[in-house]
Amino acid sequence: MSKIEKALEKAGEERGSLQLVPGAVAGGRVAPWTALLGQRSDDPETISRMDGNEPTLLSADELWDRGIIHPQRTEEPAVQVFRELRTKIVQQSLGQNVVILITAVNKGNGGSFIARNLGAAFAFDSAKTSLLVDCNLGNPSVHQLLSDASAPGLVDYFENPEIDVSRIIHPVGIPRFRAIPTGGLRDVPMEHLASLKMRGLMDTLRERYRERFIVLDGPSMANIADVRILSELADYVLVVARHGRTTNAQIESGLSAISNTKLLGIVFNDEPRIPWTR
Repeated sequence: MSKIEKALEKAGEERGSLQLVPGAVAGGRVAPWTALLGQRSDDPETISRMDGNEPTLLSADELWDRGIIHPQRTEEPAVQVFRELRTKIVQQSLGQNVVILITAVNKGNGGSFIARNLGAAFAFDSAKTSLLVDCNLGNPSVHQLLSDASAPGLVDYFENPEIDVSRIIHPVGIPRFRAIPTGGLRDVPMEHLASLKMRGLMDTLRERYRERFIVLDGPSMANIADVRILSELADYVLVVARHGRTTNAQIESGLSAISNTKLLGIVFNDEPRIPWTR
Protein backbone atom coordinates (compact mmCIF):
# COMPACT_ATOMS: atom_id res chain seq x y z
CA MET A 1 0.00 0.00 0.00
CA SER A 2 1.42 3.39 -1.00
CA LYS A 3 1.94 6.20 1.48
CA ILE A 4 -0.98 8.25 0.23
CA GLU A 5 -3.27 5.24 0.13
CA LYS A 6 -2.39 4.43 3.74
CA ALA A 7 -2.84 7.99 4.90
CA LEU A 8 -6.17 8.45 3.13
CA GLU A 9 -7.56 4.95 3.61
CA LYS A 10 -10.81 6.41 4.96
CA ALA A 11 -11.40 8.37 1.77
CA GLY A 12 -13.01 5.26 0.26
CA GLU A 13 -13.09 4.74 -3.47
CA GLU A 14 -11.65 8.17 -4.17
CA ARG A 15 -8.31 7.63 -2.47
CA GLY A 16 -5.09 7.00 -4.35
CA SER A 17 -1.74 8.38 -5.42
CA LEU A 18 -1.79 11.27 -7.82
CA GLN A 19 0.17 12.29 -10.86
CA LEU A 20 -0.34 15.55 -12.72
CA VAL A 21 0.38 15.46 -16.44
CA PRO A 22 -0.09 18.18 -19.08
CA GLY A 23 -3.01 18.01 -21.46
CA ALA A 24 -0.68 16.97 -24.27
CA VAL A 25 -0.59 13.44 -22.83
CA ALA A 26 -3.94 12.63 -24.38
CA GLY A 27 -3.68 12.51 -28.14
CA GLY A 28 -1.00 15.17 -28.34
CA ARG A 29 -3.37 17.95 -27.41
CA VAL A 30 -1.51 20.93 -26.04
CA ALA A 31 -3.49 23.19 -23.77
CA PRO A 32 -2.58 26.88 -23.88
CA TRP A 33 -3.56 28.43 -20.57
CA THR A 34 -5.33 31.76 -20.50
CA ALA A 35 -6.95 33.64 -17.65
CA LEU A 36 -10.34 35.29 -18.01
CA LEU A 37 -10.42 37.89 -15.32
CA GLY A 38 -13.65 38.90 -13.59
CA GLN A 39 -14.63 42.42 -12.63
CA ARG A 40 -13.82 43.45 -9.09
CA SER A 41 -16.46 44.79 -6.78
CA ASP A 42 -15.96 47.91 -4.71
CA ASP A 43 -16.49 46.10 -1.42
CA PRO A 44 -15.33 42.45 -1.66
CA GLU A 45 -15.04 40.09 1.27
CA THR A 46 -11.43 40.37 2.42
CA ILE A 47 -9.16 37.76 3.94
CA SER A 48 -9.03 39.68 7.20
CA ARG A 49 -12.82 39.64 7.43
CA MET A 50 -12.88 35.91 6.80
CA ASP A 51 -10.18 35.24 9.39
CA GLY A 52 -12.16 37.20 11.94
CA ASN A 53 -15.35 35.22 11.31
CA GLU A 54 -14.10 31.65 11.15
CA PRO A 55 -16.15 29.03 13.02
CA THR A 56 -14.63 26.07 14.81
CA LEU A 57 -11.79 24.68 12.72
CA LEU A 58 -11.02 21.04 12.04
CA SER A 59 -7.74 19.58 13.26
CA ALA A 60 -5.19 17.99 10.94
CA ASP A 61 -6.37 14.53 12.00
CA GLU A 62 -10.03 15.41 11.44
CA LEU A 63 -9.25 16.67 7.95
CA TRP A 64 -7.21 13.56 7.21
CA ASP A 65 -10.12 11.39 8.31
CA ARG A 66 -12.25 13.22 5.74
CA GLY A 67 -9.71 12.62 3.00
CA ILE A 68 -8.50 16.23 2.94
CA ILE A 69 -4.86 17.25 2.95
CA HIS A 70 -3.27 19.40 5.65
CA PRO A 71 -0.14 21.53 5.14
CA GLN A 72 1.47 20.16 8.32
CA ARG A 73 1.72 16.70 6.75
CA THR A 74 4.55 17.68 4.45
CA GLU A 75 5.84 14.10 4.24
CA GLU A 76 2.72 12.94 2.40
CA PRO A 77 2.98 12.87 -1.43
CA ALA A 78 -0.58 14.17 -1.87
CA VAL A 79 0.28 17.42 -0.09
CA GLN A 80 3.12 18.07 -2.51
CA VAL A 81 1.03 17.18 -5.55
CA PHE A 82 -1.76 19.60 -4.66
CA ARG A 83 0.73 22.34 -3.84
CA GLU A 84 2.33 21.83 -7.25
CA LEU A 85 -1.06 21.94 -8.93
CA ARG A 86 -2.00 25.12 -7.05
CA THR A 87 1.27 26.76 -8.03
CA LYS A 88 0.79 25.95 -11.71
CA ILE A 89 -2.69 27.45 -11.72
CA VAL A 90 -1.60 30.61 -9.89
CA GLN A 91 1.30 31.09 -12.30
CA GLN A 92 -0.82 30.66 -15.40
CA SER A 93 -3.58 32.94 -14.10
CA LEU A 94 -1.01 35.60 -13.17
CA GLY A 95 -2.27 35.42 -9.60
CA GLN A 96 -5.79 36.52 -10.52
CA ASN A 97 -8.82 34.62 -9.26
CA VAL A 98 -10.19 32.09 -11.72
CA VAL A 99 -12.84 29.38 -11.99
CA ILE A 100 -11.60 25.79 -12.37
CA LEU A 101 -13.92 22.95 -13.38
CA ILE A 102 -12.97 19.48 -12.14
CA THR A 103 -14.47 16.62 -14.14
CA ALA A 104 -13.68 12.91 -14.03
CA VAL A 105 -13.56 10.75 -17.13
CA ASN A 106 -15.75 8.15 -15.41
CA LYS A 107 -17.75 8.03 -12.21
CA GLY A 108 -15.56 6.76 -9.36
CA ASN A 109 -12.34 8.25 -10.78
CA GLY A 110 -12.05 10.60 -7.79
CA GLY A 111 -13.14 13.94 -9.25
CA SER A 112 -14.73 15.15 -6.00
CA PHE A 113 -11.63 14.12 -4.05
CA ILE A 114 -9.46 16.25 -6.36
CA ALA A 115 -11.92 19.17 -6.25
CA ARG A 116 -12.11 19.49 -2.47
CA ASN A 117 -8.37 19.05 -2.00
CA LEU A 118 -7.54 21.62 -4.66
CA GLY A 119 -9.86 24.02 -2.86
CA ALA A 120 -8.09 23.23 0.41
CA ALA A 121 -4.69 23.78 -1.19
CA PHE A 122 -5.67 27.28 -2.31
CA ALA A 123 -7.03 28.11 1.15
CA PHE A 124 -3.85 26.94 2.86
CA ASP A 125 -2.10 29.87 1.14
CA SER A 126 -2.69 32.69 3.62
CA ALA A 127 -2.92 35.20 0.76
CA LYS A 128 -5.82 33.40 -0.93
CA THR A 129 -9.30 32.05 -0.31
CA SER A 130 -11.23 29.36 -2.12
CA LEU A 131 -14.81 28.37 -2.81
CA LEU A 132 -15.93 24.83 -3.70
CA VAL A 133 -19.21 24.70 -5.66
CA ASP A 134 -21.04 21.38 -6.02
CA CYS A 135 -22.24 21.29 -9.62
CA ASN A 136 -22.72 17.53 -9.67
CA LEU A 137 -26.47 17.71 -9.16
CA GLY A 138 -26.98 14.02 -9.87
CA ASN A 139 -24.36 12.78 -7.40
CA PRO A 140 -23.59 15.56 -4.88
CA SER A 141 -20.99 15.20 -2.12
CA VAL A 142 -20.00 18.68 -0.91
CA HIS A 143 -22.79 18.69 1.71
CA GLN A 144 -20.85 15.94 3.51
CA LEU A 145 -18.20 18.53 4.40
CA LEU A 146 -20.67 20.81 6.19
CA SER A 147 -21.81 20.67 9.81
CA ASP A 148 -25.38 20.95 8.52
CA ALA A 149 -25.84 18.64 5.52
CA SER A 150 -29.23 20.22 4.79
CA ALA A 151 -27.84 23.74 4.44
CA PRO A 152 -29.20 25.72 1.47
CA GLY A 153 -27.25 25.61 -1.77
CA LEU A 154 -27.50 25.88 -5.54
CA VAL A 155 -30.96 24.36 -5.86
CA ASP A 156 -32.39 26.76 -3.30
CA TYR A 157 -30.73 29.67 -5.09
CA PHE A 158 -32.21 28.62 -8.43
CA GLU A 159 -35.72 28.12 -7.09
CA ASN A 160 -35.97 31.05 -4.68
CA PRO A 161 -35.61 34.45 -6.36
CA GLU A 162 -35.33 36.17 -2.98
CA ILE A 163 -32.40 34.22 -1.55
CA ASP A 164 -29.13 36.11 -1.17
CA VAL A 165 -25.85 34.59 -2.34
CA SER A 166 -24.43 34.84 1.18
CA ARG A 167 -27.00 32.30 2.43
CA ILE A 168 -25.69 29.48 0.24
CA ILE A 169 -21.98 29.96 1.07
CA HIS A 170 -20.89 27.92 4.09
CA PRO A 171 -17.68 27.30 6.10
CA VAL A 172 -16.16 23.81 6.07
CA GLY A 173 -13.81 24.02 9.05
CA ILE A 174 -10.77 25.17 7.08
CA PRO A 175 -9.51 28.77 7.25
CA ARG A 176 -10.45 30.84 4.19
CA PHE A 177 -12.30 27.89 2.60
CA ARG A 178 -16.01 28.05 1.82
CA ALA A 179 -18.43 25.76 -0.03
CA ILE A 180 -21.74 25.87 -1.86
CA PRO A 181 -23.57 22.51 -1.70
CA THR A 182 -26.31 21.49 -4.10
CA GLY A 183 -28.89 22.18 -1.40
CA GLY A 184 -32.28 20.55 -1.92
CA LEU A 185 -32.02 16.80 -2.52
CA ARG A 186 -35.02 16.69 -4.86
CA ASP A 187 -34.62 16.05 -8.57
CA VAL A 188 -33.32 19.15 -10.27
CA PRO A 189 -33.15 19.86 -14.00
CA MET A 190 -29.55 20.19 -15.13
CA GLU A 191 -30.78 23.04 -17.32
CA HIS A 192 -30.33 25.20 -14.23
CA LEU A 193 -26.59 25.14 -14.92
CA ALA A 194 -27.16 26.70 -18.33
CA SER A 195 -29.48 29.38 -17.00
CA LEU A 196 -28.84 33.10 -16.92
CA LYS A 197 -29.12 32.91 -13.13
CA MET A 198 -26.19 30.48 -12.97
CA ARG A 199 -24.11 32.78 -15.13
CA GLY A 200 -25.11 35.68 -12.94
CA LEU A 201 -24.09 33.72 -9.84
CA MET A 202 -20.64 33.00 -11.27
CA ASP A 203 -20.22 36.67 -12.18
CA THR A 204 -21.21 37.64 -8.64
CA LEU A 205 -18.74 35.20 -7.09
CA ARG A 206 -15.96 36.52 -9.31
CA GLU A 207 -16.71 40.13 -8.49
CA ARG A 208 -17.29 39.65 -4.79
CA TYR A 209 -14.01 38.02 -3.78
CA ARG A 210 -10.70 39.33 -5.04
CA GLU A 211 -8.45 36.59 -3.70
CA ARG A 212 -10.85 33.68 -4.15
CA PHE A 213 -10.21 30.76 -6.47
CA ILE A 214 -13.46 29.00 -7.38
CA VAL A 215 -13.48 25.22 -7.88
CA LEU A 216 -16.47 23.61 -9.58
CA ASP A 217 -16.99 19.97 -8.61
CA GLY A 218 -18.60 18.79 -11.83
CA PRO A 219 -20.21 15.56 -13.04
CA SER A 220 -18.24 12.91 -14.89
CA MET A 221 -17.78 13.07 -18.63
CA ALA A 222 -20.54 10.51 -19.02
CA ASN A 223 -22.73 13.63 -18.72
CA ILE A 224 -20.94 15.27 -21.62
CA ALA A 225 -23.61 17.92 -22.24
CA ASP A 226 -23.41 19.10 -18.63
CA VAL A 227 -19.61 19.16 -18.71
CA ARG A 228 -19.74 21.28 -21.86
CA ILE A 229 -22.10 23.76 -20.18
CA LEU A 230 -19.93 24.02 -17.07
CA SER A 231 -16.73 24.37 -19.08
CA GLU A 232 -18.21 27.49 -20.66
CA LEU A 233 -18.58 28.97 -17.16
CA ALA A 234 -15.01 28.09 -16.17
CA ASP A 235 -11.66 29.56 -17.11
CA TYR A 236 -9.86 26.22 -16.83
CA VAL A 237 -10.82 22.55 -16.88
CA LEU A 238 -8.91 19.82 -15.04
CA VAL A 239 -9.66 16.23 -16.03
CA VAL A 240 -9.35 13.35 -13.55
CA ALA A 241 -8.69 9.76 -14.67
CA ARG A 242 -8.16 6.70 -12.52
CA HIS A 243 -4.97 4.85 -13.34
CA GLY A 244 -5.62 1.43 -14.80
CA ARG A 245 -9.36 1.98 -15.13
CA THR A 246 -9.53 4.61 -17.83
CA THR A 247 -8.61 4.06 -21.47
CA ASN A 248 -7.09 6.58 -23.83
CA ALA A 249 -10.21 6.30 -25.97
CA GLN A 250 -12.40 7.31 -23.02
CA ILE A 251 -10.13 10.25 -22.26
CA GLU A 252 -10.12 11.40 -25.88
CA SER A 253 -13.89 11.16 -26.08
CA GLY A 254 -14.28 13.35 -23.01
CA LEU A 255 -11.73 15.90 -24.10
CA SER A 256 -13.70 16.51 -27.29
CA ALA A 257 -16.11 18.61 -25.20
CA ILE A 258 -13.38 20.86 -23.80
CA SER A 259 -11.75 23.79 -25.54
CA ASN A 260 -7.97 23.53 -25.97
CA THR A 261 -7.63 26.98 -24.47
CA LYS A 262 -9.20 25.84 -21.20
CA LEU A 263 -7.67 22.40 -20.70
CA LEU A 264 -5.19 22.51 -17.81
CA GLY A 265 -4.20 18.87 -17.98
CA ILE A 266 -5.03 15.46 -16.55
CA VAL A 267 -4.62 14.17 -13.01
CA PHE A 268 -4.09 10.41 -12.87
CA ASN A 269 -5.48 9.20 -9.58
CA ASP A 270 -4.29 5.99 -7.90
CA GLU A 271 -0.98 5.87 -9.75
CA PRO A 272 1.11 2.90 -8.51
CA ARG A 273 4.03 3.79 -6.24
CA ILE A 274 6.82 1.89 -4.55
CA PRO A 275 5.36 0.08 -1.50
CA TRP A 276 5.87 1.96 1.76
CA THR A 277 5.78 0.85 5.37
CA ARG A 278 6.41 2.64 8.62
